[in-house]
Amino acid sequence: MCRWLAYSGTPVLLDDVLYRPQHSLIDQSLHARMGVETTNGDGFGVGWYAWHLRTPAVIRDTGPAWSNRNLREIADHVRSPLFFAHVRASTGTAVQQTNCHPFRHERWMWMHNGAITGFSAMRRDLMLAVDPELFPSLEGTTDSEVMFHVALTFGLDSDPPGAVARMVGLVERLGHEHGVPEPLQMTVAVTDGERMWFFRYSSGGDSRSLYFSSRVEDVRALHPDLAFLKHISDETRLVVSEPLGDLPGVWNAVPESSYGVVQPGRDLLRHFEPEPV
Repeated sequence: MCRWLAYSGTPVLLDDVLYRPQHSLIDQSLHARMGVETTNGDGFGVGWYAWHLRTPAVIRDTGPAWSNRNLREIADHVRSPLFFAHVRASTGTAVQQTNCHPFRHERWMWMHNGAITGFSAMRRDLMLAVDPELFPSLEGTTDSEVMFHVALTFGLDSDPPGAVARMVGLVERLGHEHGVPEPLQMTVAVTDGERMWFFRYSSGGDSRSLYFSSRVEDVRALHPDLAFLKHISDETRLVVSEPLGDLPGVWNAVPESSYGVVQPGRDLLRHFEPEPV
């Protein structure tokens, strides 16, 4: 499937997170340890927010991240307090730029690892659930982008956890109607540029891997010799498909059927379940 990371906190160069860690996302594009596929070379994308703009910039390409000169170039020059990055392994849809994550709508960004089983059979029903005003912004052919637009339709602007729960409820209902017993597998990250939500859920209760970083002050106490920790705020947090390194006490598995909120002040981690639609 795919690998992704989401960063929120002290503004840093993309390079500091995408390339420098021992098991960086670029390394994962070639040597994933926990994914279904070892190699994630069917495209990549990065989206980030600048302090003076409300909407994010997004770059996407169909080639592998590990050899892309443009990605290497911007990573050394772009600094951001909140960014998403994704390396793709297609689950059957075309390798094309409009199918690469993250997806963007106005101030929102969305990325997904997983799949809707039987998507081709229920695709029409899911697309008909998208608000007609949002439909023209659907550009690609992936289940992930349709999930995003269904969540937007179901109130992502005002209630992200509820909107995602209703989207999942619809996917599972349609899947069951089409004879698919376990329709959905997902880890999802979504942000409005101020807060970030992440979700780990699957219909079969066996979701793909997802981790969040420990509080910075706790990591400082465990590893006082790490110089880079002196330059980031206590608000800094990473959510990743796979840990970026092997330091003890840094990474925590997101529990099955859970969602989290990264926000100024106290972050949240709560139970997640679909909402029938």
